Amino acid sequence: MFAYTVTGEFDDAAVAAEWVSWLQHGHLADVRAGGALEAVLVQLAPLRFEVRYLFADGAAFAKYEQEHAPKLRAEGLTKFPPSRGVRMSRSSGQVLASLR
Repeated sequence: MFAYTVTGEFDDAAVAAEWVSWLQHGHLADVRAGGALEAVLVQLAPLRFEVRYLFADGAAFAKYEQEHAPKLRAEGLTKFPPSRGVRMSRSSGQVLASLR
């Protein structure tokens, strides 16, 4: 498994709520359609969130990054630019262990 995490921090609660709604009503499903096996939205603090995506392996994530991510990231940046008080960061890596 390969994990891809997007962290979003917001200055304004209304913008954060708009972002969460956008994720829940399309973006999470769009990333799943692009190859993610799972998408989980986690609220870490009132204005800080993580979206955790799991891919079958690094190759599936690389395919997502090449074929789907540019369009999806551009859409997100258009709706939620830094000028709206939004800060995004991304990380990814190989899953070494998982218990369910």
